Amino acid sequence: MIKTSMTELFGCKHPIMLAGMNWVTEPKLVAAVCNAGGLGIFATARCTPEETRKNIREIRSLTDKPFGINQILMFGKIAQDTIQVAAEEKVPVINYTLGKPWFIDQVHAYGGKVLGTTATVKHAKKAAELGCDAIVVTGNEAAAHGELPTTLVLLPLVTSSVKIPVIAAGGFGDGRGLAAALALGAAGISMGTRFSLTKESIVHENFKQLCLKASESDTLYSDKFDGMPGRALKTPVTERMVKGGFPAVDALKGAYDVKKFLNLNWMQFLGMSFKMMGAEESHPLWVQARQAAGTMRHTKALYDGDMKEGIFFAGQIIGACSDLPTVQELMDRIIAEAEATIKKEHAMLA
Repeated sequence: MIKTSMTELFGCKHPIMLAGMNWVTEPKLVAAVCNAGGLGIFATARCTPEETRKNIREIRSLTDKPFGINQILMFGKIAQDTIQVAAEEKVPVINYTLGKPWFIDQVHAYGGKVLGTTATVKHAKKAAELGCDAIVVTGNEAAAHGELPTTLVLLPLVTSSVKIPVIAAGGFGDGRGLAAALALGAAGISMGTRFSLTKESIVHENFKQLCLKASESDTLYSDKFDGMPGRALKTPVTERMVKGGFPAVDALKGAYDVKKFLNLNWMQFLGMSFKMMGAEESHPLWVQARQAAGTMRHTKALYDGDMKEGIFFAGQIIGACSDLPTVQELMDRIIAEAEATIKKEHAMLA
């Protein structure tokens, strides 16, 4: 057994966390990670506050172990309402990203812990100053959203800058990676892509098989997928999105995605199209269009297995994923390999 400040803080058996991945971290997968000894995190951004409450209670029906929820704070009122629901339900861990937490004292009042997800040293230090109990540090290797610094560079810088536990994310999927993270000062690791490739994951079999066949080079990093810099599996559709096309055509497609996502009428659609044609790609309308398109394409991949239009956010660790174990099998394998790696390194030092 590997005990760290992460396991002590959160009350989990192993220093391994399930990354909060929207539409992927369903209650079954969250509970499976918790029951296997890790810290399961449920991503709430796809939910209304009441849907979040329902899912929290479902997780509690499946496990008696500590778990958490993840909320993107940039979503404004709905984020506030969701955090309030999580606090009312006394969720043990509140994990946030993309925003400044206002709820730390409220969570601490019922004995909960606050976990900030960051991608730079600056933001990690700020999270510690605000009173977070621990920090997730996400390197560029990770799936979905992150900045340019890689985990190998970022992790030692952050662990030297803060005094609270740091959980490393980006590029982890086996025991050697866990041992390496601990050697670099981390208290544990967060895994998204590796847990999405398990039997309990709801990811469609088409995309599970694509990932198993992929190499470490078969991902793309771009802000074209959903408006924010992120990493996705390389497929014909993601390559086409990164390459781009004619601005007018892209504007029409983007506006149409927003029309469907927000249920706009045709006059609103045409007005948005003309505005986008005359706007820079950094304009909020373009960001909104990419978020709408990204959401629809992501769900097409996860639920329908649509390999022509769906996109799947995946990290570079897919190159090391060759099977679809149960969560328990994966957890046991990682811990055994980490323990063996640490013993081997100690023997070399002796």
